[in-house]
Amino acid sequence: MLLKLVREGLGRTIAFVDRITRPTPLQRTPEAQQQVEQAISGMALYQYFACPFCIKTRRALHRLNLPLELRDAQNDAEHRGTLAREGGRIQVPCLRIDSAEGTQWLYESDDIIRYLEQRFGAAPAVQAG
Repeated sequence: MLLKLVREGLGRTIAFVDRITRPTPLQRTPEAQQQVEQAISGMALYQYFACPFCIKTRRALHRLNLPLELRDAQNDAEHRGTLAREGGRIQVPCLRIDSAEGTQWLYESDDIIRYLEQRFGAAPAVQAG
């Protein structure tokens, strides 16, 4: 119980520091931003508010100017159940990517950030697929 309390307190402290030190978002033309937002409409990030790896991933989302849907897998039983049932495990952060080919579940903060940077980083605004 004490460990959980300490972990939650540290996570909230990290979340607070994140809020006040957020990076500047990537600037795109309105048209390019609209294309990006259309491309991410089939994505959602399953996360916990105070998880350091989730905070790291949310910082990348902010930096890349990606307004992804955030799903609270810690406090929302429906999202937690979907993550376990469809994703195969309750582990966050997890990026759900829905496309014409089906649903992909991408775990691990570094893998999620790498995928998003490759797809939506400064070079091409939007890539197919």
